[in-house]
Amino acid sequence: MIRTLFTLAAGMGVGAGGTTVARRHEDGEKVKVLSATDIKEKVDGKGAKATVVEVTIEPGQSGLAHRHPGPGFVYVREGEYELGIDDQPTRVLKAGETFYEPTGCLRRVSKNPGQVKTRLIAVVLHSRDAKEVAVPEAKQK
Repeated sequence: MIRTLFTLAAGMGVGAGGTTVARRHEDGEKVKVLSATDIKEKVDGKGAKATVVEVTIEPGQSGLAHRHPGPGFVYVREGEYELGIDDQPTRVLKAGETFYEPTGCLRRVSKNPGQVKTRLIAVVLHSRDAKEVAVPEAKQK
């Protein structure tokens, strides 16, 4: 199933033409949107979209805690990636590995623990009216 999703993602990336927007969060992640495509399927009963992004994290850098408005399927393309979802123990994934992230869970750890750049390719399915594909978690006081 993961292979099918990434084949779909690659096809959407090619079909998107010039849909490449890079932005740096207020953290150590650089996010480049490869494509954003309306799809036939529905998410939570609403019209849906599949957004494909490339995330780059330099060695020792981390992203902010965040949530996604739909399920995410992520492929570690390069380097190592430390992941912590909800209250589960953190784990380190290596290039070639994948993970699934359920809708709305808290990605509390998003870090490059290695010595080389980390690159991830993520496909997030979400409703078309979602304002953000990654919603930063409010900081605890």
